[in-house]
Amino acid sequence: MQKATEQTVLGRFDGVTFRNGDVISTFYKKGGEFWVRTDGPDGTLGDFEISYTFGVWPLQQYLIELPGGRMQALGIAWDARPKEDGGQRWYHLYPNRKLTAGDPQHWTGIDQNWNYQCAWCHSTNLKKNYDQASRRFSTTWSEISVGCEACHGPGSNHLSWATTSNGREKFDQPAKGFAQNFDERKGVTWPMDATGQAKRSVPRSSAKEIRVCAGCHSRRQQFSDDPESVGRLFDAFRPSLLEDGLYHVDGQQRDEVYNFGSFLESRMHSAGVTCSDCHNPHTGKLRETGNSLCGQCHAPERFDVSAHHHHAQNSKGAECAACHMPATTYMGIDARRDHSIRIPRPDRTVLLGTPNACNQCHTDKSAKWAMDAIKAWYPSPAPGFQDFAEAFDRGNWGAPGAQLGLIAIAKASTEAPIARASAIARLGRFPSPQALDVAARSLKIDDPQIRAAAVSVIAGADPETRRSLLSPLLRDETRLVRMDAARAIAGEPERNLSPDDRASFEKAIAEYVDAQLFNSERPESQANLGTLYRDRGKPDDAQTAFARAIEIDPTFIPAVISLAELKRGQGDESAAESVLRKSLDANPSSGALWHALGLSLIRQKRLPEAMVALSKAAELAPEDPRFSYVYGVALHDTGKPREAAEALKSALTRHPYDREILWAVAAYEIETGDYASALSHAELLHQLEPDRSDVMQLIGQLRQRTP
Repeated sequence: MQKATEQTVLGRFDGVTFRNGDVISTFYKKGGEFWVRTDGPDGTLGDFEISYTFGVWPLQQYLIELPGGRMQALGIAWDARPKEDGGQRWYHLYPNRKLTAGDPQHWTGIDQNWNYQCAWCHSTNLKKNYDQASRRFSTTWSEISVGCEACHGPGSNHLSWATTSNGREKFDQPAKGFAQNFDERKGVTWPMDATGQAKRSVPRSSAKEIRVCAGCHSRRQQFSDDPESVGRLFDAFRPSLLEDGLYHVDGQQRDEVYNFGSFLESRMHSAGVTCSDCHNPHTGKLRETGNSLCGQCHAPERFDVSAHHHHAQNSKGAECAACHMPATTYMGIDARRDHSIRIPRPDRTVLLGTPNACNQCHTDKSAKWAMDAIKAWYPSPAPGFQDFAEAFDRGNWGAPGAQLGLIAIAKASTEAPIARASAIARLGRFPSPQALDVAARSLKIDDPQIRAAAVSVIAGADPETRRSLLSPLLRDETRLVRMDAARAIAGEPERNLSPDDRASFEKAIAEYVDAQLFNSERPESQANLGTLYRDRGKPDDAQTAFARAIEIDPTFIPAVISLAELKRGQGDESAAESVLRKSLDANPSSGALWHALGLSLIRQKRLPEAMVALSKAAELAPEDPRFSYVYGVALHDTGKPREAAEALKSALTRHPYDREILWAVAAYEIETGDYASALSHAELLHQLEPDRSDVMQLIGQLRQRTP
């Protein structure tokens, strides 16, 4: 991040224009300042001064100050690459989306707000300083760019150590006055064994270096900017797990995840490798170039040869990173390598549709071709690692064996902790005594992400189970786990806390509230506060928080539905309907809003209107099986069993393992006399839930009716 000057601005500001959809933006200079004429917060063309540049290579963005102390990142960026590589041009970061004012992704929207989205990782000692009452930012920093203190913490004591004799006496410890001392590599060597693989001479006993790096190099939520908390990752951040949408089911990067989560999956991490084994943190460069970097720990005479990589020496295919760290392009032109450092698996491309490194280069070949080549080269692959893909895929689909597969990964001590945590989190979709038992046992595992994932599963249990299992975690060593435990206990379970647990609960729930207030400019945080207040019997505070979330972002539908549900809970169905209809005026394509409206109309006995709303919900959001299920049931209950069965069977093509839809389809097919089809659906339901006696009874009855 730099002030916009002749020396720092890379883009053309000579009157050049750029067209995106119906908007023509003009970049120009005025009195030595840099300006852009483009669509502003009200949707009309306006003139805006460029305050700062953001980034250098391969692209540069530009920051514009708006009222309220807001700094916004312009959606049109400058391609800094050479012209022969396609660069030296303006381009839009979201070319396939028609973004207009009011959309969170529009450059004036909340998702392009520098203060929240970008600032922390690009400046030093960043203080966001958002005031909820005035809705203003007063953001400050110590250094505009990333300096020593960004990683090492406050430097005043180090300065005293360096300049005064009493400072050296007072701060005579390894960190020399800094809060963070990165000594995990000190005295460590990596001798090669007979297999040509290096092993760490001393096991890594802490994770402080990688966790400090992860404060920026991870996909995460932030809930504190306290310097001491920041040095302890889970006291200031919630790093994402291997979630669907962020990662492919095999753990390869999908969305921008910034390396930390990927690296936690890798064999390198489990072997004790840290970030600075490969990267020089002060220069930002790799410690070695090309295959020499990997050759530090993997004997070149064994691995940097055609017998291993099966490509011509010095070719692109002979590069270690090409096969083991394939790149994904983000922001249009920024290729970033996957740090899960995995063996190429084109067989999983064939089976699961995940990408593979082979076909990134061999685009003219099929995944099966690549799979056959790998099998020919390595007919007996090494024992499994990163072997959770099939379990995650079944879990995402809810397919037969999903729960057993996820439980196996959750218990596998050979798997990376982040993979185990991700498996546990997915078990929340399959509530059962077995899933609850796995989560309860996982609360004692020495990994914050595993414990937090276990809390998320137990949060769906009955109040007494939540209280009894989670009370000890109110005193967990990490703030993330303490907060999650307190939030799960809040409401009915907190009534039976012991005095000691009550004191711990109040401290932990205060930490949770502070975490939401830290991001009080975000609708998610306001909605989180609203549900907390609702659960604790504070409806007025809940209504205020939900209303504030909607004011911040009228497109944030969860807050709208929560506010409507609050009104309904107070016995005012008419007010609930009014909340939903007002939001539908601004968000007519929201399936969730139409669904909520349909339910409200059903409760009001206005069935014809309800059917229209439920039909729209199923049409607009076919990805949500619940909407299709409710619409199908409504069709049946209004005297249309055949149409209901057809609608639900259509939904099954998208959600083949949805339990509710399968049960309803089977029941309606029985009514229409289609016993054979009903039997097939009931048998599939039995595969999914083998312990359900009602399903077994139904199958027995259908087999008697089916030849």
